[in-house]
Amino acid sequence: MSSAAIIAIAVAAIVLLAAVVLLSAARKSDVRGAGALSRETRRRDRDAEIDLPLTGKDVERAAVQARVPAPAPAAPLSVWVAPDPDAIGVSRRQFLNRATVTLMTAGLASFAAAGFVAFLWPTAAPVFGGKVSVGKLDDILSSIRSNAGFFYSSSARSYITVYPPEALPKAKGVKEYATVLGGMENGVVALYQKCPHLGCRVPECKSSQWFECPCHGSQYNRAGEKKGGPAPRGMDHFAVTVSGSGDVVIDTSTVFTGAPIGTNTTGQEAEGPHCITGGGGHG
Repeated sequence: MSSAAIIAIAVAAIVLLAAVVLLSAARKSDVRGAGALSRETRRRDRDAEIDLPLTGKDVERAAVQARVPAPAPAAPLSVWVAPDPDAIGVSRRQFLNRATVTLMTAGLASFAAAGFVAFLWPTAAPVFGGKVSVGKLDDILSSIRSNAGFFYSSSARSYITVYPPEALPKAKGVKEYATVLGGMENGVVALYQKCPHLGCRVPECKSSQWFECPCHGSQYNRAGEKKGGPAPRGMDHFAVTVSGSGDVVIDTSTVFTGAPIGTNTTGQEAEGPHCITGGGGHG
């Protein structure tokens, strides 16, 4: 066999082998036409979609959904009640107004209660403006002698002095003495401490044995009869009563006008130097 024949047989064998290889490859690829995908290709695509990582938007959406709380169950509806204005709050002006009214009310109520109790409750001791007991007559006379002619009662705001019994006939002729003769007959007179001129308190003068006003110099003898100064009359009097047991009571509820200028039932003149000078003189 010639070499040309051998070459031709070899070429033919190679071409046949190539055709067999191509046919086998076409069967394995299962080509169904242009553009079609095999089952293996589609399976690989599904696996790839499952394993793909999440995007940023997907992560944010999941976080927001995790933070949002679950809705609470709806509470039952209740009836609306209007609030109390006092419970809401009190302004400064309201507080001051209420405090002022409360304090004034409490003060007036306390004052009224005190006055009512004082009106109903009797006083423990006599006071000026009523009948004041100043002690026993013998004790008062003894005090007058030891006090150089005068006795002072602060509760009655009065001086008590001795009235001489020999002056009673003259005293009965003075109309201003008609209401106080009871005390004079018991040997004493009660003189209001205020000067009838301008109301100053008139002290006694131990040296002259008169009453001498330090304000304007009015002077009175021990019976309260005016002896000098600008006073319009003698010292005013209170009625005196002496009980059977010797208790002396001065009725300070009524002030009796003193004797007019010029009255001198006792005839007493100054018995020593005056404590107040320059008062002028009336006989």
